[in-house]
Amino acid sequence: MSRGSQSPALCSSTSPRMAAGLGHCCGSLIPRRAPAVSPGGAGPRISIFTQVCLTEGAKDECNVVEVVGRNHENQEIAVPVANLKLSCQPLLSLDNFKLQPPVTFRLAAGSGPVHLAGWHQITHREDISFEDDDDEDMSEEEEEEIAPIVPAKKERRKQ
Repeated sequence: MSRGSQSPALCSSTSPRMAAGLGHCCGSLIPRRAPAVSPGGAGPRISIFTQVCLTEGAKDECNVVEVVGRNHENQEIAVPVANLKLSCQPLLSLDNFKLQPPVTFRLAAGSGPVHLAGWHQITHREDISFEDDDDEDMSEEEEEEIAPIVPAKKERRKQ
């Protein structure tokens, strides 16, 4: 992608992978352009991000990437998630950072360009209830196997 082109959305909801419930996404933040991740109609989505990095043409300056969302009162909240600099930290692992759309990534400082990598996952109601049932069963089994903690007996020394 060239520096002068428009930033695309991080992932298209019409791609074949999205129809299957899992889609890879990546996008570039050209200065002050913010690709958005929006909820789709196929079911609840989770956006999972793996890394953010500076790309070709980046200057040696601080580039602050923030995620923008809305709170329960519908007020905009911006939270910085990465501070990248070409000479010391050009790449940051986001360790499968999960967000529930709609959210927007914004380049708050610096001239970029910055690249985001990750994927979208569509969850289905049946999948959610099935996972919840397994977690409850596992917690009951774990509780049964745990033995009570008993303090150690101390022996007194004879002098």
